[in-house]
Amino acid sequence: MSDFIDNVNIENQLQGQNPFQIMRYALEQFDNIAISFSGAEDVALIDMASRIRPDVPVFCLDTGRLHPETYRFIEQVRKHYGIQIDVVSPDGEAVRALVKEKGLFSFYKDTHKECCGIRKIAPLRKKLLELDAWITGQRKDQSPGTRADIPVIQEDLAFARPGDKLTKFNPVANWSSEQVWSYIRAYEVPYNPLHDQGYISIGCEPCTRPVGPHQHEREGRWWWEEATQKECGLHASNISAPKSNDVLNDGP
Repeated sequence: MSDFIDNVNIENQLQGQNPFQIMRYALEQFDNIAISFSGAEDVALIDMASRIRPDVPVFCLDTGRLHPETYRFIEQVRKHYGIQIDVVSPDGEAVRALVKEKGLFSFYKDTHKECCGIRKIAPLRKKLLELDAWITGQRKDQSPGTRADIPVIQEDLAFARPGDKLTKFNPVANWSSEQVWSYIRAYEVPYNPLHDQGYISIGCEPCTRPVGPHQHEREGRWWWEEATQKECGLHASNISAPKSNDVLNDGP
């Protein structure tokens, strides 16, 4: 009970902080922590972390189905910040078995859950078993149906080691997309060139498409499925969970 009360108190304190301050808190509290990298928000977080603790570990998931631009983007970020990026791949035999049984595009018929489970969730689970905490670029306004209530700090019950804790930080939870891009422009942060082609939320190539004017960013992901379930499982707690305005005022 005391741990729960402490977490609530910390969450209440951090809710009023900007992402740089939340990032600083996370890196001061945990040595065994890593940033999960895929999108624009995550590179903004890498940029913030580089100003606090340049050697913070970074990892990304290579599903084997990413856009060519995304692979080049990963390499660009690695070189830009002079960091190592742990590129985590799925189990080859599991991928082979799925493709052999159902082909390369089974998700259009069976939903994306099975494919994401093999290509994303399993390798993420294996990676998170090594960590005490991780940092993500989730924002509340990314998906009103599944992310509207995400806190800036939480206990990750979905991926914690048995009998242990895994803390999850979402430093930009309270930022809008506009605030993220204001940061990217202000600090000349690298970004995926697909954003210039109308892509907002970028995942695997077969499951991602550009969005039109006035469409929500998640409409470009798994567009053939129910809008309120657009999570691949990386943030599984979002489905079951009940439903700083300046660029930075305490950072670089």
